[in-house]
Amino acid sequence: MRFKPTGYTPLMLMAQTCALLGFACYAVVLTTLQEEWHLSNLQSGLIASAFFFGYMLMVPLATALTDRIDAKKVYLIGGLSATCGLLGMSLFAYNFWTALIFMALNGAGLAGTYMPGLKILSDRIKTGELTRHIAFYTAFFGIGTGFSYLCSGWILSALGWRYVFGVIALGPFTAFLIVLLFIPALTNEKWHGPIRIRLHDIFPVDKWRLVLQDKTASGFIFGYTTHSIELFASRSWIVAFFGFCAVISGEPFLLTATSLAGVINFFGVPSSIIGNEIALRIGRQKWIFFVMLSSAAFGVALAMSTGQSWWLIIALAVGHTIFIMADSATLTAGLVISAQENIKGAAMGLHSLMGFGGGLLGPAIFGFVLDLTGSRASQVSWVWAYAAVVVWGVLFVLYERRNGWVSKSLNHNK
Repeated sequence: MRFKPTGYTPLMLMAQTCALLGFACYAVVLTTLQEEWHLSNLQSGLIASAFFFGYMLMVPLATALTDRIDAKKVYLIGGLSATCGLLGMSLFAYNFWTALIFMALNGAGLAGTYMPGLKILSDRIKTGELTRHIAFYTAFFGIGTGFSYLCSGWILSALGWRYVFGVIALGPFTAFLIVLLFIPALTNEKWHGPIRIRLHDIFPVDKWRLVLQDKTASGFIFGYTTHSIELFASRSWIVAFFGFCAVISGEPFLLTATSLAGVINFFGVPSSIIGNEIALRIGRQKWIFFVMLSSAAFGVALAMSTGQSWWLIIALAVGHTIFIMADSATLTAGLVISAQENIKGAAMGLHSLMGFGGGLLGPAIFGFVLDLTGSRASQVSWVWAYAAVVVWGVLFVLYERRNGWVSKSLNHNK
């Protein structure tokens, strides 16, 4: 079955939503496993970080392969890897170390689907609207994550944490089937012959150096890194935070902590799409600076709101989600547009590698600061933990404004 080139976008959006169902599983069961396995906050954060470690290990290989074979093949391998990682958590994980292994495998699977999925679109859509397709694709990260919170929470309440991973494994497997059955294979002369992948192809240091020498492209990459530290730390710990709010207030909200996290996460989807449209009108860099400072303010305010009205907490959580996602599509689309054509693949690989490197650091930093300043039973500890992950965006803004990122590169964003 063949579609118009733009018709592949809805299919890839559905596939990505399914592939991401395993993204927030661990965040939902974090406190359960912490009690069952007697984990510290740092250990809990490291298990979340293992997901991003697996992603970082795999993404250079995955992006290198998409330059030599159809990205569809890479996507299929990634979908199966994520399925195996989730099933491993369900059937075989029993302590901190085994969880690290299977969460890393789950992350490696996402590396084989997320950026290769973007490459599937860019290889098949040659119209001038590519940036908008990219904006929708990146925004649907929030859709998949939101459903991951909701579905995982429902399964946890009904069946227990092992069933969370086991049932959710159907998500990436469904993504595998969508791409296998409905995305046609492409042929290209450069893909013929044996596949030779050298270490230099996986880690194209020379090309990465050229990317980083481009002040416009490197700004988007470093911005995405600081954005990811805050984003993934928040997503890993938000369920535990809402649980703490319920204990402090002494009264539960209408929704469970997991359902609340899932619903609030959906606000990031229109935020990312609308944010990209605003950035096209006022300039990507100006918009990114405004969003990062606003997100930092909302993050600290949210941490300080414990013990207050649930409606205030929710309003601040929604505001934080909106601003934390408002520059996501802008950062990715800006990199894709600004990178030179001959090193675009390497630029996208470095962008994803460093972004999810931020994802690796964020949850661990958050958990470490919780342990360092008290525990997750202390309001002061939550304030310090949120401050420790939002400060990187503020430092990025201060650094790039001093170095003139806006004035040097506004012309690239039209």
